[in-house]
Amino acid sequence: MLTIPPLSRELEPALRAAIDNKTKPPGSLGRLEEIALRLGLMQGTLTPALHAPAALVFAGDHGLADEGVSPFPKAVTVQMVLNFLAGGAAINAFARQHGLNLKVIDAGVAGPLPAHPGLIACKVLPGTRNALREPALTPAEVSLCFAHADRIVAALHARGCNAVIFGEMGIGNTSIASLLMSALTGEPLETCTGRGAGHDPAGLARKLDILKRVQARHGAITDPLAALSAYGGCEVAMMTGAMLSAASRRMLIMNDGFIVTSALLVASRINPSVLDYTIFGHTSAEGAHPKLVAALGGKPLLTLDLRLGEGTGAALAWPLVVSAAAFLREMATFDSAHVSNKS
Repeated sequence: MLTIPPLSRELEPALRAAIDNKTKPPGSLGRLEEIALRLGLMQGTLTPALHAPAALVFAGDHGLADEGVSPFPKAVTVQMVLNFLAGGAAINAFARQHGLNLKVIDAGVAGPLPAHPGLIACKVLPGTRNALREPALTPAEVSLCFAHADRIVAALHARGCNAVIFGEMGIGNTSIASLLMSALTGEPLETCTGRGAGHDPAGLARKLDILKRVQARHGAITDPLAALSAYGGCEVAMMTGAMLSAASRRMLIMNDGFIVTSALLVASRINPSVLDYTIFGHTSAEGAHPKLVAALGGKPLLTLDLRLGEGTGAALAWPLVVSAAAFLREMATFDSAHVSNKS
């Protein structure tokens, strides 16, 4: 299992002093000061910097989608991956805007995908098994997801990347997130299940009924790896492994919406220190997401009523994190600017 280094708490007094000595009233940059402190503790420096940021969209399909838990057909996963590769999705627009290195990971898409420079092909299986009938993944497949994730993150780190924006794509994966949240937090499924990709009230009721049957089939699960095996999916398992891998290398994890946060929940149950390296980009309009963020102690930067996924909320929050690092590195101190401090 990967070891996650502790934050450099010994630097905290010096970091706080550096932040307070900038040419501004103490605390006047609000939460940017909190982010700057966190970045300094993550990186173990008084001058944190963000390099070669990557946006990773993990894609996978789910056998449970065959039960009608989503209003969209499973074929949409392949179609949206092709849209990502063509540059036409929301995350493409935001990645271009903010200079993010966007890669799509085929973790378990139920269909062939063409070779493409923007695609990382590491399909564990073409869609998970139907969790209503059997475990979605075997323990060996979960381990393989983690191994692929570590290789992906290690390669990014070797090229100088120290920040990862997490996103996902997979028809039916809000159902997986709901099952994981309920299993690992003890919340009833009713408070963990929302509209997903756009259910009407009847569709939401049908989705909840199916998820209750899935939960009853597998029984109580509290072990995070067992939960991944029971419910899937490949993209969630691979994100979980990638988060642990990133934290082990002192890389920033930018958290996104409900599905990404469910992966973070699993990662935090494996090693709680992963949360030390996480910044919560936003809370989404998916009803359970704010509750899950709160359960993890997160303080989201944005609340824009998004419910798209793809890493879009994390990408939109990214410039705030860049600004936090920039003021700590570049802003003058009272002494250097010859500005009188308060008495």
